[in-house]
Amino acid sequence: MGYELRTIRGCPNSGPALELFRQALAAEGKDTGRLTVREVTSEDEAETLRFHGSPSFIADGWDLFPAESAPALSCRLYRSGTG
Repeated sequence: MGYELRTIRGCPNSGPALELFRQALAAEGKDTGRLTVREVTSEDEAETLRFHGSPSFIADGWDLFPAESAPALSCRLYRSGTG
């Protein structure tokens, strides 16, 4: 199984998201060496990848946090315990 962090240029959360993804994979005993980073650079690519914003966490081609929003070259927000 492959893992991918999808981001856009200048995303301030790319670094922290990559570290979090590595930690989560390690905690589950998964091979962190199979984690790649992909920069999404166009609206067409976002549409093709079903990219719902940066950062997106992908496992074996599937978004780990599916979204109902339209694919877009944008930032992404995640729900937390406070909102």
